[in-house]
Amino acid sequence: MIAIHPVDITSMHFWGCSEMRSRAYLVAATLSLAAASSACGDDLPDCGLYAYRADITRVIDGDTVVANVDLGFDVWLHNEHLRLYQVQAPERGEAGYDEAEEALRARVEGKSLYICTHQMKRLDREATGSFGRYLVTLYEGGESVNDWLVREGFAVEYLR
Repeated sequence: MIAIHPVDITSMHFWGCSEMRSRAYLVAATLSLAAASSACGDDLPDCGLYAYRADITRVIDGDTVVANVDLGFDVWLHNEHLRLYQVQAPERGEAGYDEAEEALRARVEGKSLYICTHQMKRLDREATGSFGRYLVTLYEGGESVNDWLVREGFAVEYLR
C-alpha cells in the first residue's frame, strides 16, 4: 500500500523551480516503482539490492547464458556472459550436454527475466568464476531456473 502524505502548500513559495521539479520527479519515480513492484508481485526475487532485469539473448551451454542486463536509470551491460550460480551442467562432449543446453534454451532464450547476482566485485575471481562471468540465479515467473535445472536432472548442485 502506498502512503501519500499531504504537503503544506503554504511553504511551497520558498521552493525554487528546480527544487519543485526535483521533488516532482522523485514522487513520480517512487510511485512508478511502487506500481511496478505491485504489478510484478511474486515474479520479483528477494535478493536484496542486487536484483536486475536481464534480456537473455543466447544460451552458451547448460549453465551459461549471454544477456543484456538493465542496471536501471537507462544503464545497461550488453552481451554479458552469466554463469548460473551453484549449478554444474555437463560440459561439451559429456553425456547430457545437448539435453541440458536445449532445456535451458527452451526455458530462457529470448525472454526477459530477473537475475540475482551473488557477489559484486567484477575483478574478483570468486565473484565472476574462472572465465570472468558474473554468478547469477535466473528467475522466470518467480521460480529459480537454477533450481529447476537441478530438479529436472539437467544439472547437479555445485557447492564450493
